Amino acid sequence: MDKQDSHHNQALLPNQCGSSHSQTIDAPLPLVWSIIRQFDNPQAHKQFIKSCTMRAGDGGTAGSIREVIVSSGLPGSSSMERLDKLDDDKHVMNFSIVGGDHKLANYSSITTLHKEDEEEEKGGSEKTVVTQSYVVDVPAGSSKEDTCLFADTIVGCNLRSLAKVTEKMAGN
Repeated sequence: MDKQDSHHNQALLPNQCGSSHSQTIDAPLPLVWSIIRQFDNPQAHKQFIKSCTMRAGDGGTAGSIREVIVSSGLPGSSSMERLDKLDDDKHVMNFSIVGGDHKLANYSSITTLHKEDEEEEKGGSEKTVVTQSYVVDVPAGSSKEDTCLFADTIVGCNLRSLAKVTEKMAGN
């Protein structure tokens, strides 16, 4: 098993759902990581976030807490999120939602980055593979399928937005 994949084996309780998504980005890993690691500035690559205010910590250390205001049209308007892990050497970020007015209770997300080896071997441009997995409680009155569909949609949009932003920065 790939070292990065071991981060994405989260156990699910009976009342939870979860998923894992990967996005290959035509940009070097250091550039992509420089955007992902900005816990204090998620709106740099997440299109559904209107603003972010740090409530505790500096955004670069575990235990930092941010309040994000989400765009209108989504269920809920704000989220309180805690940075659980930020490893600049292994390119791993883990955060949890700890409050807010939305349906994502006990949401925990792990994001890892690694270089795509195939393109470099072929002499192509450096690409980065971003993998994000999550676990979340299924709210009362909702199904696992509906909860995962909602979370999958947000994660997928965020990964595509990250690709667009970083590929543009890389000139691709």
